[in-house]
Amino acid sequence: MNQTARPSALALILVGLAGGLLSGLFGIGGGTIIVPALAIWLSMPQKLSAGTSVAAILPTAIVGATTYAIQGNVDWFAALLLAVGIIVGAQVGTHLLVKLPVNAIQWAFMGFLLVVIVSLWFVVPQRDDVITIDLLLGSLLVVTGFVTGVLSGILGVGGGIVVVPILMFFFGASDLIAKGTSLLMMIPGSISGTIGNFRRQNVDMRAAAIVGFSACVCVPFSSVLAGLIDPFWGNIAFSVYLLFIVGQMAWRKFRSK
Repeated sequence: MNQTARPSALALILVGLAGGLLSGLFGIGGGTIIVPALAIWLSMPQKLSAGTSVAAILPTAIVGATTYAIQGNVDWFAALLLAVGIIVGAQVGTHLLVKLPVNAIQWAFMGFLLVVIVSLWFVVPQRDDVITIDLLLGSLLVVTGFVTGVLSGILGVGGGIVVVPILMFFFGASDLIAKGTSLLMMIPGSISGTIGNFRRQNVDMRAAAIVGFSACVCVPFSSVLAGLIDPFWGNIAFSVYLLFIVGQMAWRKFRSK
């Protein structure tokens, strides 16, 4: 395992708390905070940050999915179909993570976040929508899970920032069901991705444990809070944060040149 970066436990706890807050609010694994925080603010290598984030997402997703399920905001069948795809996709993504150069991963991550920012302004969540699954939509859910798994393995994100907008925009889910279903889908995806990263010595289990279990503290509260905040304003706040992350990463890369 790469031990070049050993952030303090306190710093990792703060990263976890921030990741847990966003995880419950937006139905994401928290990788959009965890990866930049580890790579930029705590100086962990980019590839190790991505692998560590995937592992940290597991306890966060378990607690978040449980909280949403208790409130009745999980589509179990849709989550199962997404999970089928993400398990395979995560293995492909972790393989590509080792093969791709760090520079390409960083640019891909920034481009990925820009796509998410744009999508957040076009997806209008509706609280009373449900997912109606037929053979075609079921197949598309598996494909969506696969693509999400690949991105998760490469970028270290749980996949929620891909799946939540897609479930709302293309599959007709309410924002809360999309978030709960996304978190449930991440559980097998995180396990699959972490197994692949562990085999390739691309995960810091100490950092992942501290970040992941710290995130669990905030997830139940922010999951409940998600139902109280207007979805539109939540999207705006999230898009502003992601834009800040992209700016930080771009500034760091141009400064290094």
